[in-house]
Amino acid sequence: MSSHDAHPSTAPDRAFRLIVTGGGTGGHTYPALTAVRALTARLATAGDPLDVLWVGTANSLESRVAAAEGIRFASVATGKIRRASNPLRMLSPANVKDMGRVPLGVAQARKLVNQHRPDVVLATGGYVAVPVGLATRLCKRPLVVHEQTVRLGLANRTLAGRATRIAVSSESTLPLLPEQARARAVVTGNPVRPEVLTGRPDMAVAAMGLTGFASHLPTVYVTGGAQGSQQINTLVRESLPWLLTQANVIHQCGPANVDELRQQTAVLPSELAGRFLLTGYVGAELPDVLALADIVVSRSGAGTIAELTALGKAAVLVPLATSAGNEQAHNARHLQQAGAAVALTDEPTPDTLRAALTPLLTDPARRTAMAAAARTHGRPDAAERLVDLLLEASASDGSDG
Repeated sequence: MSSHDAHPSTAPDRAFRLIVTGGGTGGHTYPALTAVRALTARLATAGDPLDVLWVGTANSLESRVAAAEGIRFASVATGKIRRASNPLRMLSPANVKDMGRVPLGVAQARKLVNQHRPDVVLATGGYVAVPVGLATRLCKRPLVVHEQTVRLGLANRTLAGRATRIAVSSESTLPLLPEQARARAVVTGNPVRPEVLTGRPDMAVAAMGLTGFASHLPTVYVTGGAQGSQQINTLVRESLPWLLTQANVIHQCGPANVDELRQQTAVLPSELAGRFLLTGYVGAELPDVLALADIVVSRSGAGTIAELTALGKAAVLVPLATSAGNEQAHNARHLQQAGAAVALTDEPTPDTLRAALTPLLTDPARRTAMAAAARTHGRPDAAERLVDLLLEASASDGSDG
């Protein structure tokens, strides 16, 4: 690589070229999008354009996100590995068939890498990252792997030994890396959308019409993610009469669940009903709702954890039991051990939810201490740190790793 190519961000005659790959879930897709936006802004301050290509799976979340953002998109074949506790069961016909698609995906990705000639490739996990990451190294281009969870996902484990740099979201990930990869690892944190950090509580009250909320009580925000969570919805519904004597509650239950829950909560006494807001989805108001919330009850996916810790929020976490590699339970326990959340990792009940919430609702000092502990795990500048790493890796010749 020539010296001209070694410092592409300062070259006036061409754009900085990036390939981003990763997706399948929001946990892989949205950190990648946030990093692309941050890199675009960083380069713009120097008057440099960004030429970005997103390589993912056809008809996927990442394809829709790229289209909405005006990012060029190309798809490659991928092979999904269905996990099993017994290694022999991993050799299922479906897995064997899918593994046969990986070489095709690598060939397709290699063609894209050779055409785009990226200064650096960012892989954020998901099955599609494997063929693109392997093709990147075959083409001797710099590869930065970003891991959102405490433990490396399957795709990133495959690529870690080949990566130029490995960006991790937590210090506790470092000892879990293969020994030869640790020297190339940097703790960046998990990129958080900047707008999440700019919320205002008074705007939430106005936008959501929270006129019946009691200002002397703490506010609990309940969310199961965009689609809602039947498990969390049931726990909260059965705890509501008690909970509303202690707090205001905003419950984001998922669009498909609103009507049923509205019927079930219609019997609340009027003095309690005024402190309760049920909504299917929280859109642009989310930063303001999070700013208003004193306690959050939610899942413990990597993106949620990144936002709650960046904001410094006391939280009761209900991990999704079926998450890949049981990563949500691992994330929740990790924060609980640090005093930064309460984790309901066993089969939660309304009683265990009540036991988790009671000390936080009745003791403001305890709530404040948990919020402060959460903030020590937060990295609101994660996107900028990841951009630093991408620019640093782009100046390498792509041969390390």
